[in-house]
Formats: sequence, C-alpha cells, structure tokens
Amino acid sequence: MKFTIEYPVAAPGYDKALASAEGMARLSRAADALGFDAIAFTEHPAPSYKWLRTGGHESLDLVAALSFCAAHTERIRLMTYLLVVPYHHPLIAAKALTTLDLLSDGRLAVVVGTGYLRSEFLALGLAMEDRNEIFDEALEMMKGAWTQLPYAFKGKHFEARGVASVPQPRQMGGPPIVIGGNSALSRRRAARHQGWSPLMSTPEVSRTTRTPSLATVAQLAAQVREVRERAVEEQGEGTELFIQVQSPQCKYMRDPGSVEEHRDHLGELEAAGIDSFVLQPSGESVEAVVAGMEQYADHFLS
Repeated sequence: MKFTIEYPVAAPGYDKALASAEGMARLSRAADALGFDAIAFTEHPAPSYKWLRTGGHESLDLVAALSFCAAHTERIRLMTYLLVVPYHHPLIAAKALTTLDLLSDGRLAVVVGTGYLRSEFLALGLAMEDRNEIFDEALEMMKGAWTQLPYAFKGKHFEARGVASVPQPRQMGGPPIVIGGNSALSRRRAARHQGWSPLMSTPEVSRTTRTPSLATVAQLAAQVREVRERAVEEQGEGTELFIQVQSPQCKYMRDPGSVEEHRDHLGELEAAGIDSFVLQPSGESVEAVVAGMEQYADHFLS
C-alpha cells in the first residue's frame, strides 16, 4: 500500500506556519524522507465565505505549492488532489502542469474532478451546468497538447489551430490523469485514463460534494473490479490503473486509534484492489505534523 499526504492547510484551525516557506519545506522534506508516496494539494480558488464558515477549508494554489515542494524533495510524487478542470483553460493548465512535470523530473500525478461548489463556479464566471462537457473537452485538449505537434482541436467550448505547446512534459504522453469521484461517469472516465480516486464517505459528505455515496469496502471492491475490467476493454490487455481512495480513516493521524484496527482497514482496502491511501494530518503545528508522520511511518510504512 502506498500513502498520500494531503497537505494540512485544509485542516481546521491549522497553524499558519504550515503555509510558510520554512514550514512547507520542513514538512515536504520529512514526507519525502519517511517514504510517503505523494504529497497533495487541493484547490478552491474562490469559495464562498459561507462555505468556509460551515465546514469548508482553506487552500493554496496547486501548481505554485507543488512546485515549491518539488524544489525541496527528491523522490516523492507531486499530486493535484484534485484539480478542478472546468476552472482552467486547458492549454493554460497543460502549460503549468508541463512546467511542474519538467522541473520535478517527471514526478507529477494529476487527480482531476469536475467541481461541486456552485458559488465558486458563479464567482469564476462559469456555468456549473456545463461542467461535464467542459471537463471532457478540456482533458482531451490537454492530452492532445501534450502529445501532438502541432495540435488542432475544435469543440463546443474550446478551439485550437496548429498549436505548439512546447516543451512537452517529462513523462511521455503527459503526467498520468487520475479521475476523482464516485459516479458511474467517473468510473467510465477512469477506464479511459490512468486511474481512479474515489471517496468513501457518509451520505452527508456525498451530498455536499455532489457525488454518490460509497459506504462499504465491499461496494468499493466491486467498483474497482468494474473500472479495471473496463480499462482493459478501453485500452487493451496489460492496462494498469492507479487506484487511490480516501476513507473516513484518512484522519487517523489527527486522532490515532487502534493500530490493529487501522492496519486491518488498510488490509481490506488492499484486498479490494486499492493501491494508495490518502491521509489528512492535523494542522496543529509543523513539528506536530512531522511527528505524526514519523509515528505513522513506523507503524504502517515499514
């Protein structure tokens, strides 16, 4: 099992030192040295104040933060978790991600989603009702820009004629695209790309994030099998997908419980076909987060 650390500026009441250069450098170097697979940032460029006051969370710019982490690490992957594709023009996004992939020597992984905050779409001047159309066109355009020279595209929302998006990414074909979300549509998309990143959650969280509830490991296992089988149909024999999940136990580092129960949970996820598990550390302080990662690594990464 691999483990992704979601950077704790999303933690309630986090220590502002975590958003400083010194704090981020310290934490990212520790995650790299301890053997965690990836460090991840989420994005909310324009959330409503109401959402922040009723359970929402702060965020940093994805590419800027991951670029900073890349400069202070050697091995760990840099992950968008997740990039809200409809918020970005695909060619601008492709250029930013290409730059990060090049400067990190090919360590970028791009988890993507359609977004769920209506107020944020409104603030950005976007029609939320169009997000699925925009998402599919944008991903096609990003992949095309990463692989074709010159590149042309004509869709409902975007158009390009003879574009030269150079230099191209360090990873051949572009960084892996992993689809976030629990819906059947998300699973179909995942089978056409490089992976799937669902969220095991309560019905309340599912309603907030506008994605179907995924409550049990048995349900998760069935859907993982479905995605992997569909990927072979879509992409051919030998196709491998990266499957990452976040479950209610993602907060184990904030409030450690039974080591045995958590290890059993990880074992069940692994048996269900999961490759990586998302962890959300506390935001208590830089040193507290590092100490929590060290303790977690001692118990579960060895």
